[in-house]
Amino acid sequence: MSDYDGLVVIVTGGASGIGAATVQVLSERGALVAVLDPAGDDPGSSAALSVRCDVTDPAEVTAAVAAVVDRFGRLDVVVNNAGIGAAGDVAANDDDEWHRVLDVNVVGMARVTRAALPHLRRSPSAAVVCVSSVVAVVGLPQRALYAATKGAVLAMALAMAADHVGDRIRVNAVLPGTADTPWVRRLLDAAGDPDAARELLRKRQPLGRLVAAQEVALAIAYLGSPWSGSTTGTALTVDGGLTGLRLPTP
Repeated sequence: MSDYDGLVVIVTGGASGIGAATVQVLSERGALVAVLDPAGDDPGSSAALSVRCDVTDPAEVTAAVAAVVDRFGRLDVVVNNAGIGAAGDVAANDDDEWHRVLDVNVVGMARVTRAALPHLRRSPSAAVVCVSSVVAVVGLPQRALYAATKGAVLAMALAMAADHVGDRIRVNAVLPGTADTPWVRRLLDAAGDPDAARELLRKRQPLGRLVAAQEVALAIAYLGSPWSGSTTGTALTVDGGLTGLRLPTP
């Protein structure tokens, strides 16, 4: 597929997990992908450019987006993927942690999109894809803070779609289920019985397995592609049937 030929794409948090899978998929489809990540360069990445960037730092975000446009002369698609996890009920995290996670997961996406807007307005194929989560629409235990941020991401994506439809900038969100990512692996490793915890996560999704990072990446590629020119204000779930299916208990 070559739907991204000649397009310049920013992927935040592109050094690992869903972000790294997205970089690979988009590069294979012809995009010039710039990774914005605190980890900086990854010699094994297929990205055309890696920029060290902390999305909580407005100056770094502005400079990173400018560096991408200076290098390639344009910007067409932004994949807002950078995020951090949080576990526990509503009382489990103090105010500082609430502010820290909200700053990365929500305000960080706003900063990147804000910096990209002038360039996206000049693109004939402008799109923004925000990585939310099924916890934005389904109540799952021990995810209060994380769910709050991902619910905000979904709401923000829909509002941005409305705000910028006149600019011909499409904005959509992807809602992954529990994916096989480094953060989930760290949670499982910290569990008292990692194998039992993994089995519970598998069983929670009707397909009986974790979502693969590449499956989410392919959904992101669909939403950002110029071939999806009539898709905006959409939330696409990639969750093994978690939100849509109610199966009888064996």
